[in-house]
Amino acid sequence: FSITEDAVFSVPQHLIRGSLALGASRWQTMKRVIMPAASPAIFSAIMMGFGRAVGETMIVLMATGNTPLMDLSIFQGMRTLAANIAVEVPEAEVASSHYRILFLAAFILFMFTFLFNTFAEMIRHSLRKKYSGL
Repeated sequence: FSITEDAVFSVPQHLIRGSLALGASRWQTMKRVIMPAASPAIFSAIMMGFGRAVGETMIVLMATGNTPLMDLSIFQGMRTLAANIAVEVPEAEVASSHYRILFLAAFILFMFTFLFNTFAEMIRHSLRKKYSGL
């Protein structure tokens, strides 16, 4: 929330005053000037929040019930990939197939996070480029 608030308040005042001086209402100024100018930072804040929520291992582990079986219902317990790695690595025998699969799961989680963050950065860059002319 703080990053989004900072983004909205960092929109240059001359843009806001110019919009209001040209007869736009406060709502129109918010919709057509402030939000487009702040959208790259707002998008970054959303992506950071999502990444942080996914990355929290122990909180997610406790909130989802730590059930290794997954059901189609979202109201049943489950275990995330990060939580599965955290729980099972201490129990896995070194150099066993179980140990290697856990490292493969960690690699898959890393690659997913890397690709997701790269994609989010590309979107943020395109938004910044699109609205930099304001």
